[in-house]
Amino acid sequence: MNITLDYDRSGLEVRVPDENLVAVLNMRETPPLDDPVAATGDALCQPVASPPLEEIVRGRRNACVVVSDITRPVPHDIILPPLLECLERCELPPENITILVATGLHAPMDDAQLRETLTDDVVERYPIVNHIARNGNEQADLGTTSTGIPIHVDRRYVESDLKVLTGLIEPHFMAGYSGGRKLVAPGLVGVETIEHLHGPGILEHPRATTGVLDGNPLHEASLEIARKAWVDFILNVAMDEDRRVTGVFAGELDRAHRFGVDHVNGMVVATVEEPVDIVVTSAAGYPLDTTFYQAVKGMVGVLDILKEGGSIVIAAGCADGIGSAEFEGLLRKTTDIHAFVEWIQQPGVFTIDQWEIEELVKALKKGRVYLYTDGLSDEDVRACLVEPVPSVEAGIARAVDRHGPSATIAVVPRGPYVIPRVVPGQDAAG
Repeated sequence: MNITLDYDRSGLEVRVPDENLVAVLNMRETPPLDDPVAATGDALCQPVASPPLEEIVRGRRNACVVVSDITRPVPHDIILPPLLECLERCELPPENITILVATGLHAPMDDAQLRETLTDDVVERYPIVNHIARNGNEQADLGTTSTGIPIHVDRRYVESDLKVLTGLIEPHFMAGYSGGRKLVAPGLVGVETIEHLHGPGILEHPRATTGVLDGNPLHEASLEIARKAWVDFILNVAMDEDRRVTGVFAGELDRAHRFGVDHVNGMVVATVEEPVDIVVTSAAGYPLDTTFYQAVKGMVGVLDILKEGGSIVIAAGCADGIGSAEFEGLLRKTTDIHAFVEWIQQPGVFTIDQWEIEELVKALKKGRVYLYTDGLSDEDVRACLVEPVPSVEAGIARAVDRHGPSATIAVVPRGPYVIPRVVPGQDAAG
C-alpha cells in the first residue's frame, strides 16, 4: 500500500507491505470552519468563562500579545487580524501593542521567519520582540511555585497592562497538549525555570506524557506559573490534518484551554487492538521536522502502540540539522543511554536541552529507531543514537528482518499530531 507521510514541505510517499499492515492511524475527519476569521471574531465576543475581550481591554494602556515561534504551524494570518483589530478598536494604538514571541529556549526568529510566521502586515505595523530565556536580566522574579520551582518570566510580559496568549492546541509529548499555559511556561520563562520544568523529576513521571493533563506535573507547574504571571485572555485554535481550522477557543486561561483540548482529543486519538512490531511514522513535516531535536517527538509519540523490543521507522527532513549546539554536543558525548539517565538525575547536573535526549532515551529503551532524512549525513544520524536508512522502505525491510515475515506494522503518517493508543477489543480507528 502506498501511504504519504508528512515530510518536510512536500510529503513523502512510501510503500508498506500489505501483508504486514494492520492499521493506518490518522486524525478523525472533523469539518473545518467555513469562515475561521469570522469564528475568531465571534470567539472574542463570546468567550469561555470570561467577559468579552472588548470589556477586558477597556482602560488598558498597552498590551502584550504572545505568539508561537516558527516551530508551530499556528495560523496567525487567521487569528491575529481579528484580535489586533479588537485591541485597536478599544483605543490601543499599534505602537502600544507588543507581539512577544514565546521562543522558550529555541533560537530567536529573524525578520524572514517573522514575516513567514506572522505576515508582512503584522511585522510592519506592530513592535515585535523575541523572548530570550538566556538573558537573565530580561526576566522578572515572581517567587516560586508550590513545589519550589523558581518563577522567572519575561519582564516585558509581566509589566504589560494587558496579557493575551495565542496558540495551537495539539498533542504534546511532555505537557499532554500544547496551547494555553504553555505559551508562558516554558514559552516566556528563564533558563532557571526551564531547568526545573524539564528536569527528570518531572519528565520521568508516568503522567508527563502525550494527551494527559490531569496529574501531569509539567502541565500543573506550567499552569501555576502562568497564573502567577497572570493571563487576561487566551485565543487558541485546533486544526485538522490539512491544517484547516476546526475550532476556535477563547477566554479564561484554563477553562478555554480545556474546552479546546476536549475538542482536539476527539480528533487525534486513534486506536489499535494490540501493540505492533513496527511503527512507521513521521515528525509531522515542516515546520516541526526541521531538526532532529523536534523529530524526537515523533518517536516518543508512538511508544504506546509499540511492542517491547519493537522498531520505529521515522522520516524527518532535518533541514536545519540536529538542533542547538548544546543538544548536539551532549548527543555526541552520549554513548550509554542508561548512564546518561543516571547522570542527569544527580544533584547539580543540568545542561540545556538534556530533556530532549531524556525523551529520546525512552524510545531507545523500548525499541530500535531507523531514521530516513535528507538533512543529515549517516555519520550525524548515528551520532544521534539512531540508525540511518537510505529510504523508509529500506527501514521497513530491516525491521521486518528483525521481527520476521509475519511482523505487524502500523503507520502514523502525521507523527505527533496523532495520539495512537492500544484499546483491546476495538477495531483500528482513525
